[in-house]
Amino acid sequence: MSILVNARTRVICQGFTGKQGTFHSEQCLAYGTQLVGGVTPGRGGEKHLGLPVFDTVRDAVQGTGATVSMIYVPAAYAADSILEAIDAGIELVVCITEGVPVSDMIRVKAALVGSPTRLIGPNCPGIITPGECKIGIMPGFIHQKGRVGIVSRSGTLTYEAVFQTSHQRLGQSTCVGIGGDPVRGMNFIDCLELFERDPQTEGIIMVGEIGGSDEEAAARHIRQYVTKPVVGYIAGVTAPPGKRMGHAGAVIAGGKGTAAEKYRALEQAGVRTVRSPALLGSAIAELLGKRAPARPRPPKPAAKSRRTAPVRRTARRKSVKKPARHR
Repeated sequence: MSILVNARTRVICQGFTGKQGTFHSEQCLAYGTQLVGGVTPGRGGEKHLGLPVFDTVRDAVQGTGATVSMIYVPAAYAADSILEAIDAGIELVVCITEGVPVSDMIRVKAALVGSPTRLIGPNCPGIITPGECKIGIMPGFIHQKGRVGIVSRSGTLTYEAVFQTSHQRLGQSTCVGIGGDPVRGMNFIDCLELFERDPQTEGIIMVGEIGGSDEEAAARHIRQYVTKPVVGYIAGVTAPPGKRMGHAGAVIAGGKGTAAEKYRALEQAGVRTVRSPALLGSAIAELLGKRAPARPRPPKPAAKSRRTAPVRRTARRKSVKKPARHR
């Protein structure tokens, strides 16, 4: 099993015929994702990448039976695209777009209340169940089907956690990049609940960042409800107060949201924390009782024979100055 998406998930793309939508749709198709069509207003009835194009999300749902939508539209129109997907009854919306205004996302959050639709993002790498379904911008080849669930605010560190768990031969059940914006869809708790119920997921890696209080809330949830081993890392340890570190939500304000506070909360909840992202894979492998495979040692160089050839010593010739010739 997995969470949220699998090989049977039927996906559409909003912004299908645009540059980004086209490129990433091709990547998803190459990975094996069941991409069944896309939406570009005004181009309904056309074909793109061999798939049907629709004018609206509702038309796409009715025509394809899709339950998931990935969004590659400019930031100014991203919120309206999410709202359209919610209105059409899409179960999961994955919005990759960066730079969506906070005021727009407040409208989206209000629309999500009481709705069966889940939102991942915006400003996120997306979601992948290895070997089955890839929705987003992550490099598919580093993923490996397995038993570690990964949830992260950082896109780059998601890939790092993936690479390490693949290297440890643990693999991943599902990886979710929830994004780092201050107002977004799914949070850590939403994903932790799903991983806790998923029989394939045996351990969880959670990568947080400075700013906000999501990690502290997740720590309280882990203490009460999560029985599976969790490894946690917080990015931005050296960030000075008031400075943004990459994401719009990664900012320490009023002394709150520091890495030290987040680490303290996670450790009090029994989470195994690491201070370097390079230790994520080995930490979860240790908790799951599987250490990294021993690397083969290089062969030792052959011992040199002590017997050596006799050294020939030649007498040094004394330099004799020749007498100068007189003409």
